[in-house]
Amino acid sequence: MKNGPIFFLCLLASLTFSWAGLALASHRQLSAVAPYYDVAEAKAFPEPMSGIAARGQLVYQDLGCASCHTQQVRRGDLGNDLDRKWGTRQSWARDYIYQGRPQLGLVRVGPDLANVGARLTSAADVYKLLHQGTATMPAYAFLFSESPAGAQTGAIAVGQVDGRQVVPTRRAMDLAAYVLSLNSPHVYGPEAAHNAVKPAAEEHKP
Repeated sequence: MKNGPIFFLCLLASLTFSWAGLALASHRQLSAVAPYYDVAEAKAFPEPMSGIAARGQLVYQDLGCASCHTQQVRRGDLGNDLDRKWGTRQSWARDYIYQGRPQLGLVRVGPDLANVGARLTSAADVYKLLHQGTATMPAYAFLFSESPAGAQTGAIAVGQVDGRQVVPTRRAMDLAAYVLSLNSPHVYGPEAAHNAVKPAAEEHKP
Protein backbone atom coordinates (compact mmCIF):
# COMPACT_ATOMS: atom_id res chain seq x y z
CA MET A 1 0.00 0.00 0.00
CA LYS A 2 1.73 3.17 -1.29
CA ASN A 3 0.13 5.67 1.04
CA GLY A 4 0.15 3.42 4.10
CA PRO A 5 2.29 5.73 6.30
CA ILE A 6 0.24 8.79 5.33
CA PHE A 7 -3.00 6.94 6.04
CA PHE A 8 -1.66 5.82 9.42
CA LEU A 9 -0.60 9.38 10.33
CA CYS A 10 -3.97 10.79 9.30
CA LEU A 11 -5.76 8.12 11.33
CA LEU A 12 -3.56 8.84 14.34
CA ALA A 13 -4.16 12.58 14.03
CA SER A 14 -7.90 12.03 13.76
CA LEU A 15 -7.97 9.88 16.89
CA THR A 16 -5.74 12.34 18.77
CA PHE A 17 -7.89 15.36 17.97
CA SER A 18 -11.08 13.43 18.78
CA TRP A 19 -9.68 12.37 22.16
CA ALA A 20 -8.45 15.90 22.87
CA GLY A 21 -11.83 17.35 22.02
CA LEU A 22 -13.83 14.91 24.11
CA ALA A 23 -11.56 14.24 27.08
CA LEU A 24 -9.34 17.28 27.49
CA ALA A 25 -11.99 19.86 26.60
CA SER A 26 -14.49 18.25 28.97
CA HIS A 27 -11.89 18.06 31.72
CA ARG A 28 -11.01 21.73 31.26
CA GLN A 29 -14.67 22.73 31.37
CA LEU A 30 -15.58 20.66 34.45
CA SER A 31 -12.38 21.44 36.37
CA ALA A 32 -13.38 25.11 36.32
CA VAL A 33 -16.59 24.41 38.24
CA ALA A 34 -16.34 25.91 41.72
CA PRO A 35 -18.59 25.90 44.81
CA TYR A 36 -21.62 28.15 44.54
CA TYR A 37 -21.86 30.81 47.24
CA ASP A 38 -25.45 31.38 48.30
CA VAL A 39 -25.76 34.95 49.56
CA ALA A 40 -29.07 34.24 51.27
CA GLU A 41 -27.56 31.45 53.39
CA ALA A 42 -24.07 32.99 53.57
CA LYS A 43 -22.60 29.61 52.76
CA ALA A 44 -20.95 27.85 49.82
CA PHE A 45 -22.45 24.69 48.32
CA PRO A 46 -21.77 21.83 48.02
CA GLU A 47 -20.06 21.41 51.37
CA PRO A 48 -16.92 19.25 51.63
CA MET A 49 -17.28 15.74 53.00
CA SER A 50 -16.04 15.03 56.50
CA GLY A 51 -12.92 12.93 56.94
CA ILE A 52 -14.87 9.85 58.04
CA ALA A 53 -17.21 10.19 55.05
CA ALA A 54 -14.20 10.45 52.71
CA ARG A 55 -12.84 7.21 54.19
CA GLY A 56 -16.27 5.68 53.72
CA GLN A 57 -16.20 6.51 50.03
CA LEU A 58 -13.07 4.36 49.73
CA VAL A 59 -14.94 1.48 51.42
CA TYR A 60 -17.88 2.04 49.04
CA GLN A 61 -15.49 1.86 46.10
CA ASP A 62 -13.64 -1.17 47.50
CA LEU A 63 -16.88 -3.13 47.93
CA GLY A 64 -17.96 -2.33 44.36
CA CYS A 65 -21.23 -0.72 45.41
CA ALA A 66 -21.26 1.29 42.16
CA SER A 67 -21.85 -1.98 40.30
CA CYS A 68 -25.44 -2.05 41.53
CA HIS A 69 -26.17 1.55 42.56
CA THR A 70 -25.95 4.86 40.74
CA GLN A 71 -25.44 8.32 42.19
CA GLN A 72 -27.01 10.48 39.51
CA VAL A 73 -30.60 11.65 39.50
CA ARG A 74 -31.97 12.08 36.00
CA ARG A 75 -33.95 15.16 35.09
CA GLY A 76 -37.70 14.98 34.80
CA ASP A 77 -37.94 14.37 31.05
CA LEU A 78 -35.43 11.50 31.07
CA GLY A 79 -37.06 9.17 33.56
CA ASN A 80 -39.04 8.92 36.76
CA ASP A 81 -36.23 9.46 39.29
CA LEU A 82 -37.97 12.54 40.69
CA ASP A 83 -41.29 10.69 40.96
CA ARG A 84 -39.51 7.94 42.90
CA LYS A 85 -38.34 10.60 45.38
CA TRP A 86 -34.69 9.80 44.67
CA GLY A 87 -34.08 13.54 44.67
CA THR A 88 -35.82 16.89 44.48
CA ARG A 89 -33.85 17.95 41.39
CA GLN A 90 -31.55 16.46 38.79
CA SER A 91 -27.88 15.91 39.58
CA TRP A 92 -25.41 18.52 38.35
CA ALA A 93 -21.64 18.42 37.82
CA ARG A 94 -21.17 20.82 40.73
CA ASP A 95 -22.49 18.15 43.11
CA TYR A 96 -19.30 16.09 42.66
CA ILE A 97 -16.51 18.68 42.88
CA TYR A 98 -15.33 17.43 46.29
CA GLN A 99 -15.27 13.78 45.21
CA GLY A 100 -11.96 12.58 43.85
CA ARG A 101 -13.65 9.60 42.22
CA PRO A 102 -17.40 10.14 41.85
CA GLN A 103 -19.26 6.83 42.10
CA LEU A 104 -21.76 7.53 39.32
CA GLY A 105 -22.43 3.85 38.60
CA LEU A 106 -23.83 2.24 35.48
CA VAL A 107 -26.59 -0.20 36.50
CA ARG A 108 -29.50 0.19 38.91
CA VAL A 109 -29.97 -3.21 40.48
CA GLY A 110 -30.70 -1.22 43.63
CA PRO A 111 -32.05 2.32 44.03
CA ASP A 112 -30.09 5.45 43.18
CA LEU A 113 -28.12 6.70 46.19
CA ALA A 114 -27.39 10.31 45.20
CA ASN A 115 -29.70 11.56 47.97
CA VAL A 116 -30.01 8.46 50.14
CA GLY A 117 -28.89 10.51 53.15
CA ALA A 118 -32.30 12.20 53.06
CA ARG A 119 -34.13 8.85 53.08
CA LEU A 120 -32.20 7.10 55.84
CA THR A 121 -32.56 8.68 59.26
CA SER A 122 -29.57 7.26 61.12
CA ALA A 123 -26.48 5.09 60.95
CA ALA A 124 -28.53 2.28 62.49
CA ASP A 125 -30.60 2.14 59.26
CA VAL A 126 -27.41 1.69 57.23
CA TYR A 127 -26.04 -0.95 59.60
CA LYS A 128 -29.24 -2.96 59.37
CA LEU A 129 -29.12 -2.95 55.57
CA LEU A 130 -25.44 -3.90 55.51
CA HIS A 131 -25.73 -6.66 58.09
CA GLN A 132 -28.98 -8.26 56.92
CA GLY A 133 -29.01 -7.40 53.22
CA THR A 134 -32.19 -7.36 51.13
CA ALA A 135 -33.77 -9.41 48.36
CA THR A 136 -31.48 -7.76 45.79
CA MET A 137 -28.50 -6.82 48.00
CA PRO A 138 -26.13 -9.29 49.66
CA ALA A 139 -25.38 -9.09 53.38
CA TYR A 140 -21.99 -7.67 54.36
CA ALA A 141 -21.70 -9.45 57.70
CA PHE A 142 -17.89 -9.29 57.51
CA LEU A 143 -18.17 -5.55 58.22
CA PHE A 144 -19.32 -6.43 61.74
CA SER A 145 -17.83 -8.18 64.72
CA GLU A 146 -19.50 -10.30 67.38
CA SER A 147 -18.83 -10.42 71.11
CA PRO A 148 -20.65 -11.73 74.20
CA ALA A 149 -23.81 -9.73 74.91
CA GLY A 150 -23.03 -6.74 77.10
CA ALA A 151 -19.26 -7.12 76.70
CA GLN A 152 -18.95 -3.81 74.81
CA THR A 153 -21.22 -1.48 76.73
CA GLY A 154 -19.97 1.64 74.95
CA ALA A 155 -20.26 0.17 71.47
CA ILE A 156 -23.01 0.72 68.95
CA ALA A 157 -24.89 -2.54 68.97
CA VAL A 158 -26.66 -3.48 65.74
CA GLY A 159 -28.45 -6.38 67.38
CA GLN A 160 -27.81 -9.86 68.66
CA VAL A 161 -27.15 -13.14 66.86
CA ASP A 162 -27.32 -16.35 68.91
CA GLY A 163 -26.92 -14.33 72.08
CA ARG A 164 -23.87 -12.45 70.82
CA GLN A 165 -23.70 -8.71 70.36
CA VAL A 166 -23.19 -7.49 66.78
CA VAL A 167 -21.02 -4.37 66.53
CA PRO A 168 -20.01 -2.45 63.37
CA THR A 169 -16.30 -2.31 62.56
CA ARG A 170 -14.51 0.89 61.65
CA ARG A 171 -15.09 0.20 57.94
CA ALA A 172 -18.84 -0.15 58.54
CA MET A 173 -18.94 3.13 60.48
CA ASP A 174 -16.99 4.91 57.75
CA LEU A 175 -19.29 3.52 55.06
CA ALA A 176 -22.39 4.55 57.02
CA ALA A 177 -21.02 8.09 57.40
CA TYR A 178 -20.43 8.28 53.64
CA VAL A 179 -23.90 6.96 52.77
CA LEU A 180 -25.57 9.42 55.16
CA SER A 181 -23.55 12.30 53.63
CA LEU A 182 -25.08 11.66 50.19
CA ASN A 183 -27.65 14.42 50.00
CA SER A 184 -27.71 17.28 47.49
CA PRO A 185 -30.90 19.27 48.03
CA HIS A 186 -29.44 22.73 47.39
CA VAL A 187 -30.35 24.42 44.12
CA TYR A 188 -27.40 26.29 42.62
CA GLY A 189 -28.20 29.57 40.90
CA PRO A 190 -26.44 28.96 37.54
CA GLU A 191 -27.78 25.43 37.09
CA ALA A 192 -31.29 26.39 38.13
CA ALA A 193 -31.33 29.20 35.58
CA HIS A 194 -30.07 27.16 32.62
CA ASN A 195 -31.08 23.57 33.32
CA ALA A 196 -34.49 23.78 34.95
CA VAL A 197 -36.67 21.02 33.51
CA LYS A 198 -40.18 20.12 34.61
CA PRO A 199 -40.85 16.50 35.62
CA ALA A 200 -42.25 14.39 32.79
CA ALA A 201 -45.55 14.03 34.62
CA GLU A 202 -46.03 17.79 34.54
CA GLU A 203 -44.95 18.21 30.92
CA HIS A 204 -47.74 15.94 29.67
CA LYS A 205 -50.50 17.60 31.63
CA PRO A 206 -53.14 19.20 29.35
